[in-house]
Amino acid sequence: MSKKEIVSHKDIECRIFLIRGQRVMLDTDLAVLYGVKTKYINQQVNRNIGRFPERFMFRLIASEKDELVANCNRFSSLKHSVVMPRAFTEHGVSMLASVLKSKIAIKISVSIIETFIKLKEMFSAHKELAEKLLALERKIENHDEDIRVLFDAIRELMPKPDDRAKPSIGFRPE
Repeated sequence: MSKKEIVSHKDIECRIFLIRGQRVMLDTDLAVLYGVKTKYINQQVNRNIGRFPERFMFRLIASEKDELVANCNRFSSLKHSVVMPRAFTEHGVSMLASVLKSKIAIKISVSIIETFIKLKEMFSAHKELAEKLLALERKIENHDEDIRVLFDAIRELMPKPDDRAKPSIGFRPE
C-alpha cells in the first residue's frame, strides 16, 4: 500500500492549525506524513531557503509553541525544545514537495493541498451562511421596529385611562 492510500483527508485535517490568521501545518506533522525525520525537512528547507518566503513558511514564537504543547498531546516532545517549529502554509507545503523530490512526497503534498482546498471551500460556505444569517437578523430587527411602531400607533388611538367617563360616586335612585 502506498503512503498516499494510508493518509486520509481526515488525518491531514487534524494536523492543520490556524496560526497568525493562516491555515498551516507544522514541520513535525509534515515529517510524520512524509515518513521522514523533522531534521531532514528542516535541512532541505535551509538548503532552499529562498523558496520559502515568510508567507510560505515561518517559525513559531514561544507563546504559539506553548499553546500548541498545552492543547495537543502529540506536541509534548516540543515542550523543552529550544528550536521553534516551522509552520508551512498551503504554498509552503507545495514548495516543500519540490525540494523533497520523492514521488511519495509529491503524492502526499497533493493530498495535503487538496485538503487545504477542501477546507477553504468549507470555510467559504460557512462564511456565506454567516452572511445570510446576519442579513436575516437585520431584516428581523427592522420588522421588530416596524411592529413596535405599529403597536405605538394603536396605543395612541386607544382611549387613555383619563379619557374614560368616570363613574359617579354615590346613590342615585332610578
